[in-house]
Amino acid sequence: MQLANYLFFSTGCEEALAFYTECGLGQITQLKRHGADGMPVATDAMRGKVMHARFEGPDVLFFASDNHDAEPMRGSAHMLIMDDRDSTDSLFARLAEGGKITTPLAVQPWGSYYGKLTDRFGVQWMLDCLEHDAEKCERFSDDTLFSPEHVLCASVRR
Repeated sequence: MQLANYLFFSTGCEEALAFYTECGLGQITQLKRHGADGMPVATDAMRGKVMHARFEGPDVLFFASDNHDAEPMRGSAHMLIMDDRDSTDSLFARLAEGGKITTPLAVQPWGSYYGKLTDRFGVQWMLDCLEHDAEKCERFSDDTLFSPEHVLCASVRR
């Protein structure tokens, strides 16, 4: 079993997927249009818009479409687990272009380098990086009081 998100746009699906491709997240691997190849059309305004799309990249999979009755996106976010701070900083900046940063990238109380944003298409993204400093981890013992660095080191030791 695998969980994959499905994003609903009112009419900006194709533009959003092109933006995510430019950000380096992957590419469209399947695309069907409203009204093409016998596909139904709910309204004339939807003709030619994305009826169903599959978007894939390394460790990324989600689906998306344009819908005449799409509601604003809320209550869910894509969470990307990143490998290093440089790629986290770079991708966060690209996704934030024209959007709104709701939690700036920083080391959080649970120890991750984390930030959250809503992109210009209304999709929420959370980027989480557990990159750690091995030398710093060696200075902590298991009885050290709670600190963000200790949380990171404890998770690395397991």
